[in-house]
Amino acid sequence: MASTHAEAQVLVASNRGPVSYTQDDSGGLTAKRGGGGLVSGLSAIGPDAGALWVCSALGDGDREAVRRGVGEPGVRMLDIPADVHHAAYNGVANSALWFVHHMLYQTPLEPVFDAEFRAQWTAYETYNRSFAEALAQEAADGAAVLVQDYHLTLVPRMLRELRPDLRIGHFSHTPWAPVDYFRMLPDDIAAKVLNGILGADRAAFLTRRWADAFTACCHAVLGPDATSGTRIGVHGLGADADFLRARAHEADVDERIVALREQIGTAPDGTPRRTIVRVDRTELSKNIVRGLLAYRQLLDDRPEWRERVVHVAFAYPSRQDLAVYREYTAEVQRVAAEINERYGTPGWTPVVLHVKDDFARSLAAYRLADVALVNPIRDGMNLVAKEVPLVSDRGCVLVLSREAGAFEELGDDAVVVNPYDIGGTAGALHEALSMGAEERTERTKRLTAAATALPPARWFLDQLGELRAP
Repeated sequence: MASTHAEAQVLVASNRGPVSYTQDDSGGLTAKRGGGGLVSGLSAIGPDAGALWVCSALGDGDREAVRRGVGEPGVRMLDIPADVHHAAYNGVANSALWFVHHMLYQTPLEPVFDAEFRAQWTAYETYNRSFAEALAQEAADGAAVLVQDYHLTLVPRMLRELRPDLRIGHFSHTPWAPVDYFRMLPDDIAAKVLNGILGADRAAFLTRRWADAFTACCHAVLGPDATSGTRIGVHGLGADADFLRARAHEADVDERIVALREQIGTAPDGTPRRTIVRVDRTELSKNIVRGLLAYRQLLDDRPEWRERVVHVAFAYPSRQDLAVYREYTAEVQRVAAEINERYGTPGWTPVVLHVKDDFARSLAAYRLADVALVNPIRDGMNLVAKEVPLVSDRGCVLVLSREAGAFEELGDDAVVVNPYDIGGTAGALHEALSMGAEERTERTKRLTAAATALPPARWFLDQLGELRAP
């Protein structure tokens, strides 16, 4: 009997897809291609592999493109109602699951899992079901489906019930919370999240630490045999060395290096100022404010660095539709301005802060970095920690939080910090700035080798191979 299923042999499901659309005043639609590890990975399997990316329409331009039937080959965009998407994405994924896994709650006041949250959870289930049904429609017999991240934790189980013939994988790009923190979720919802992922043949994580935390949660919430039907894997996403090195030497990056050097200036003795570089979204977990406070502490504790160093801090706005993120962005700007007012001189701006996203300028900062500051409260991986040593012109010292996923691979050659310890981070910045050129060069070589061990294409193909394996 002939199959009644579609022809997609490899499917990726994620909230954000590889393309987005904007609509101009005349109604015209413009497509913009995205980047990242998934885009690089999926392209590695070739155009004849029967691949399909299922994603959500995120804005008015995307929804209009779906309604007009405009689309990119190999992409199916789901027009999930805007109110459902908002409740699922902002109410559950970003305000509950993200906060739990990054341990961000101010527990005397939050979380509050009330009737409003239950309504948002219903939307989250609806949103996940939309993906499961679309994947079930599009997948060929025995196809491989790679479901991505905390937005879609329920999809594997839902899809398994619709299409038991499929090979289903789930990949978590975030940390996974320890048992006691994870169990802040209502018991039934904690069980649904875990059971949802366990509907996959294989659940994968960025580090062994996060994989072990997931397993511990499954055993605590569901019982000691909960994971027996699901294989657990680890794939530490690396930097795309070829792309970054080529892109970092294009003309627009060179132009921004000139502008940044002018902002940084030279020390009173005429020597180039040293640079401490950070590039982040103003995501609460990135710990930008404490990084600025540590820099302020450095200037207090070590006045010899005044006028000899500049903190180049790029803090690009994130999730500004949530009030707590708007407030955090404002606090970053306030602290940076306070440092400049307190220490700045006519010829020296201690903090060069930019809040408008500019990838070419980020790469320019990478190239100029003497020290890279990566101090997240928690991070699934943190690719910036891998990218800056790779691109830095003279080699740089990495100051790295022990709570970043990248610590597992890079910690031996970084200056490691407790992200909550302002004084300790200030001391680490002094150590990094004072490090001799030979040691800095050797550390950079080892960091670069570790950072590029599993580039995006290999990362994706390894997952696909493991999922297809008997």
